[in-house]
Amino acid sequence: MKQRHIMLLSFGGVIGTGLFLSSGYTLQQAGPLGTMISYVIGAILVYLVMLCLGQLAIEHPVTGGFHVYASKYIHPAIGYIVAWFYWLTWTVALGSEFTAVGILMQKWLPDVPVYIFSIVSIVLVLVFNIVSTKFYAEVEFYFSLVKVLAIVIFIALGILTLVGIVHYGGYSGIETIKERYTNPTFPNGLGAVFLTMLAVNYAFSGTELIGIAAGETKNPEKVIPKAIHATLWRLIIFFIGTMVIISILIPSYQGKSLESPFVVIFQNMGIPYAGDIMNLVIVTALLSAANSGLYAASRMVWSLSNEGMFPKAFQKLSGNKMPVRATIFSMCGGLLALFSSIYAADTLYIVLVSIAGLAVVIVWMSICLSYFNAKRQNAKLSVHISVPVIGFILCLISCVGMLFDPNQSPALYFGLPFAIIAIIFYFVKYHKKGEQIYETSKEN
Repeated sequence: MKQRHIMLLSFGGVIGTGLFLSSGYTLQQAGPLGTMISYVIGAILVYLVMLCLGQLAIEHPVTGGFHVYASKYIHPAIGYIVAWFYWLTWTVALGSEFTAVGILMQKWLPDVPVYIFSIVSIVLVLVFNIVSTKFYAEVEFYFSLVKVLAIVIFIALGILTLVGIVHYGGYSGIETIKERYTNPTFPNGLGAVFLTMLAVNYAFSGTELIGIAAGETKNPEKVIPKAIHATLWRLIIFFIGTMVIISILIPSYQGKSLESPFVVIFQNMGIPYAGDIMNLVIVTALLSAANSGLYAASRMVWSLSNEGMFPKAFQKLSGNKMPVRATIFSMCGGLLALFSSIYAADTLYIVLVSIAGLAVVIVWMSICLSYFNAKRQNAKLSVHISVPVIGFILCLISCVGMLFDPNQSPALYFGLPFAIIAIIFYFVKYHKKGEQIYETSKEN
């Protein structure tokens, strides 16, 4: 992959339904000012984590990324847990995305069952991921480009509205901005800012895909640092810029599950066919996120197999050097998530979603701790040792905040038992093999 592929791969993982559909949740809980504070903290956190990941990826440009670093610099058992948490994150996301594609497509073809659209999406994403890395990267590049252009247009029109060039009903300049941010300043108290941090972190999740792709990148020592800096600044501008405009132009967004604040604002601006245009963009965003997700999940399975901590059959590559078996296995996990999202949404699926929500923060904590230990072993690494410490503490704060939010607390109740089961399984099945890998990696 080239730098443009790596950047858009990361965009593909990050810019999805969290921004296009679910961005109203944080506004509801924390209010406009609280949302800005929460997103700024989230942006700082993701920047710190990615600085650590960038250094690790340059030192060890391997496919599978951060779980390999956790095995090397923390303990193989931690690497094993991180890999499966991250795999579960993306396979659960696959189920959600395929279901949502079917529901959104019914806007145009209401007589076609949801599962038909879901099947077509599954086939497309699977084909994109088994042909070749170059083909996958090109498809993801153009998928992500559609999303990026939609956000750029949204922010540009939003700025024109804020300065009074574009008319918008209910907006009257500085007075409106003051009212949005001060009446009330924090509708559910200042504590709501910390309660929404996990949701914000989850919105930024996907940036770490850069680390997974390091082993399939040309000149990683040059491309990875540039991609990380360029990606992060653009994401921060996109997310914070978008949320500023939404928070000012929508007085109290209620966050209905499949109603986008983008659609509401475009329609109020009088843009023709706004609903259809954004529906198409969101469908593209879903396919892009599924594309990135299957890539990430398959590389985790392949990496575990390559290290002897999963059946060897999954390390086999196709003639185009693609992990087809690991990809199909991950898609099967996505299909289980799809079925559970339809038939067991209130039981099994909510458990899977809860675990997946926690997984991103656990991955980020492992990246910070891995770099902290790496820096202690090699003082020549350029990122200061305070960076992983601050990043780890911010991740920990968001985990503690989960306990006080009934919408997010199930993540801990189900996530911790999942981690304990994974540790037990690792020590029963793979402990000796993992220690051999750890010792070998230390020698290298």
